[in-house]
Amino acid sequence: MIVVKNRRVACAVTVAPQLRMSFKMAAFVAILAAATWACAQNSTESAQDDSHKHQASTPQGAEMKGMQHDVKPLPPPSTPTLGALQANPQQKLIRLDELEQLALKNNPTLAQAAAEISASKGRRSQSGLWPNPTVGYTGEEIRGGSFNGGQQGFFVEQDVILGSKLALNQKVLAQEVRQAELESEEQELRVKNAVRLLYYQALAAQETVAMRKELSRIASESAKYDRQLLNVGQQNETEVLNSEVEAEQADLAVIAAEHSRRRAMASLASVVSSPAIESSMLAGSLEQDLPALDEEQTLRTLLQESPGVRIAQAGVQRAEAALLRARREAIPDLRFRGGLEQNREIQESTGRPVGFQGFAEVGLQLKLFNRNQGGVEAAQSDLERARKEVKRIELVLRERAASFVDGYSTAQMMADRYRTRILPLAQRSYELIYKRYGLMQASYPQVLGSEHALYKLETDYISSLNQLWFNAIALKGFLLTDGLEAPTSPSDVDRRVREINLPSARTGAMSPE
Repeated sequence: MIVVKNRRVACAVTVAPQLRMSFKMAAFVAILAAATWACAQNSTESAQDDSHKHQASTPQGAEMKGMQHDVKPLPPPSTPTLGALQANPQQKLIRLDELEQLALKNNPTLAQAAAEISASKGRRSQSGLWPNPTVGYTGEEIRGGSFNGGQQGFFVEQDVILGSKLALNQKVLAQEVRQAELESEEQELRVKNAVRLLYYQALAAQETVAMRKELSRIASESAKYDRQLLNVGQQNETEVLNSEVEAEQADLAVIAAEHSRRRAMASLASVVSSPAIESSMLAGSLEQDLPALDEEQTLRTLLQESPGVRIAQAGVQRAEAALLRARREAIPDLRFRGGLEQNREIQESTGRPVGFQGFAEVGLQLKLFNRNQGGVEAAQSDLERARKEVKRIELVLRERAASFVDGYSTAQMMADRYRTRILPLAQRSYELIYKRYGLMQASYPQVLGSEHALYKLETDYISSLNQLWFNAIALKGFLLTDGLEAPTSPSDVDRRVREINLPSARTGAMSPE
């Protein structure tokens, strides 16, 4: 008896003992070779059967038995999929420069600022005009009857302003014109900044919709796969229900992201005063021309060139001119009065009426008791307040800029880390698991999990880019963010625009969150 064993397969060959020795040896060799070949064939088939049984008993094996063709992952992307949301062919893609031009043309606050300049120039011209003369009738000793006497005529009265007070009036109002012009420049900056902020906010919302749709697709496929595993007895119902709950939540996240995008587009349409763009898609990329700021230089520029500081400095010049004007009020003005009259009084020597005669008066109001002392004191206080206003604006800018600088630094670090380290690592992980899946060395849930992690990281990357643009635009735009706040008249004493133009620490509705 000769037995050849291979794994669980055994072959036995029996040789008859009555054969002669030479025949025995030859037959032994032939039978041994045949038995070895047969056993090897049986061993291979048995191993393949075991492999198929093992695959059918695992989730991956069940997948290979009929579920792989139902759900398939997308090919692994080579780069982060920003810009994945494409517009319909009928939809027009709107660029940032087009939005800025629309805003400069249609935004009503810019027209208001221009009207305020015109009004300030009108007040300046008015303040330098001479007072109007007074023309009237005069009569004395008017008698009738046989006497036919008295004087009747007309007069002209004119005040002459001395001390260059009219010129100083124009100098004071000229500073108001300057303030109005600065307000207009500031308003244009505010409108442009608002357009840019809302553009990148809407663009980020647009990209987020694309990412949320991909995450929803992955969650839906995971739920479908778990349901198929449940049908073949490879998954419990609790896990299936949890997957379906996650799929529903992912679908709700898509709806919320779309609403956020519509809200951002509605705000953008309001600032540019063009409701038609609400249904449009935005052209551009969050990664294109990323802003780079030198924090110290940005802060210096903010404190030196901010329209808020320049307006406050113009306020100081206005207060100085107003103080000089108040001091000149002590110089008296002249009053001239002259006229022509008909004197009907009869002269004794000739017996005829006196006839036409002229008269003239010159008056000067002596500034003995009222030398505008209170006005000068008030003007001095206004000057001191204006000087402190410059300092206050600088401190407020420094305080508010701190949060924006911190937000910019954090967002820049996060965006750079995502772009250079996190996303490439996640991308490589997804490519490797996808490759292993193609070689039947990884399960489909592993592929979906890696794909989900990649898109989730890309969503976080979009959020960091949104924060980066928001803080950079606010800092480069001197913290002016509201494009629909009406400019304030320079003649307003408290200038509420000082507070409104400087965004609060919470940044209100313009915040990317």
